Amino acid sequence: MALDYRADAPRILLDFLSYHEIIKAHSKRTVDEYYLDLRGFFRYLKQMRDPALRETPMEQISISDVDLPLIASVTLTDLYGYMTYLSRDKVLHPNSENSNKGLNAASRARKLSTIRSFYNYLCNKMHLLDENPCKDIDTPKMRKSLPRYLTLDESLSLLDSVDGANRERDYCILTLFLNCGLRISELIGLNMGDIQGEALRVLGKGNKVRIVYLNDACVAALNAYLAVRRPVNGKERDTLFLSGRDQRISRSTVHALVKKYLSAAGLDSTQYSSHKLRHTAATLMLQNGVDVKAVQEVLGHEHLNTTEIYTHIDNDSLRLAARANPLSGVKPKGEQE
Repeated sequence: MALDYRADAPRILLDFLSYHEIIKAHSKRTVDEYYLDLRGFFRYLKQMRDPALRETPMEQISISDVDLPLIASVTLTDLYGYMTYLSRDKVLHPNSENSNKGLNAASRARKLSTIRSFYNYLCNKMHLLDENPCKDIDTPKMRKSLPRYLTLDESLSLLDSVDGANRERDYCILTLFLNCGLRISELIGLNMGDIQGEALRVLGKGNKVRIVYLNDACVAALNAYLAVRRPVNGKERDTLFLSGRDQRISRSTVHALVKKYLSAAGLDSTQYSSHKLRHTAATLMLQNGVDVKAVQEVLGHEHLNTTEIYTHIDNDSLRLAARANPLSGVKPKGEQE
């Protein structure tokens, strides 16, 4: 993100962001998102309360003058008003002529979570407020959907589709996604020193380090890539996955190569992404008898319930569980032989 994103942040917001960046060890990218969420809320609040700002484009409203009295004046009604604005009137892509309006429930819930975290910080950590306007607000209800994933045959087709000048690198990237369930940020952040024999040191969310063990496919793919990886000097000399310009591979490049090979494999590239390959890794592990707690460790999930969603998409296991019920063979009297 641009370096001046926090340029008009008042001190009270900067202190909150520093708390998350330094004490909670959240990434700069995550903390920048917190700032954007809070900036959007206080821009809305100022526009609603100041008639002189009603005709001012939201993105031109400064929040540099936001202070504790304004923050303390926020009510539950203000929060629900903001949620309504996000749901109905928030422009999704301000720079596009064809932008739609209204954020989905998941996006609204994330923004509310940031606001709630900010007020919890002021009330419980800094003790600057006695009343928390967020304590009674309901989180937007989200429709539960099952993760989309590739089948085993589709995964094999994806790997078979890899070709071209960077085939060893790209094959290795796809193999790590499909076998280790890495997040894209974790993959692009890998360094040569993170390869520790048959294990991989992964820096996950919140700067938490975990060890992922490599199977034969991953070891073979890494060895094939390292055999052709160009040696580079300077700050990128330890970077594992390099771009064509000998820089650390970017998120956009990884997204593009995943889409490229999905299309080459005859799969719908609009329905899948690098994150869906993470879903695929989790699903294939569970389908093949790996304990859900072990999958949690591999994926780096903080809470088990995040991992447990994958247990609901293994149809074969569900059928087996239904048949294992001791009452599964009982038939109506008229149908008994």
